[in-house]
Amino acid sequence: MKSTPLDRWIPNLHKPLIIAGPCSAESEEQILTIAHAVNTNPAVKIFRAGIWKPRTRPNNFEGVGEAGLSWMQKVKSETSLLTSIEVANAKHVELALKYNIDILWIGARTTASPFAVQEVAEALEGTNIPVMVKNPVNAELPLWIGALERINKSGTNKLIAIHRGFTGVGNSIYRNLPMWEQPMELKRLFPELPIICDPSHIAGKSDLIENLSQKAIDLDLDGLMIETHQDPPNAISDAKQQVTPKHLDEILNNLTNKTEYSLSGNFENNIEILRAQIDRLDNELIGLLKNRMQVVEQIGKEKVKNNITALQIHRLAQIMEERTKKADALGISSEYITEIFKLIHSESLKLQTSLQKK
Repeated sequence: MKSTPLDRWIPNLHKPLIIAGPCSAESEEQILTIAHAVNTNPAVKIFRAGIWKPRTRPNNFEGVGEAGLSWMQKVKSETSLLTSIEVANAKHVELALKYNIDILWIGARTTASPFAVQEVAEALEGTNIPVMVKNPVNAELPLWIGALERINKSGTNKLIAIHRGFTGVGNSIYRNLPMWEQPMELKRLFPELPIICDPSHIAGKSDLIENLSQKAIDLDLDGLMIETHQDPPNAISDAKQQVTPKHLDEILNNLTNKTEYSLSGNFENNIEILRAQIDRLDNELIGLLKNRMQVVEQIGKEKVKNNITALQIHRLAQIMEERTKKADALGISSEYITEIFKLIHSESLKLQTSLQKK
């Protein structure tokens, strides 16, 4: 996947990249009011607004459509901001190009459909317009990567991935689960690909956005897309997760930027010493796991001799109870230890099951 660094196509960019604007374009007055307000903050480089809104059920507000594109043109002419909208099909792309929109983004629901992404990709061929791709609603990293690759193959190399959280089950303070390991893995696989965070859609509530934004910056993501409205309580869509331009300024002013490297020689020396300790301990862990699996194999052979099943629920429950008690006593998270021993048990069960098939 080929991607061009952000500073080559976004003028006067100083990391992090900040994108702001309302969930939905509602009126020309609303769009211009918000655009002029966020334009006073030099950190904001891109103005976003939803022109078409994919809704779960019909008869809800589905966006103003093409009329809103002319409002975005006025934003370009009256401010220094680049403009960005969501597209979900070839017609959207055609109209966005007609009205000289600067940057497109593909929403989470569209990313989840390879057919829809392919249609957008084919409509983009020969344009090289920048495209941002949100993660799919479910935590399927290959689906996210596939959407980025489809857009890339259309000839677009100005790509940005957007982390907006994932649909989860159970109770959570968030609208969508952050699952930070997903963008981190994407960053590991494609280190040159810019990844930004959409804390608005993760949070679902405006008071959670600042902490999520700081977390994204701490993880060295490249920017933030924050939904901003001049009157959030009366917004037509997603009222609870939008902030005012003043609140946006407060969030951005409170951000603390961290870097991956330090100019301090002492820091680098200390880190190298500690990392060497980590490497040694990891090697010891691997050796211990190898020894454990050898014992597991011996137990498995004894079970085969005596016609005993590989899976013994009571033994598993006993292991989990004893290991979590030990973890608590040592001040280690029991949830952390539980996840580790689930993996260990899974591998042990695979080994013993394979022995019984022989």
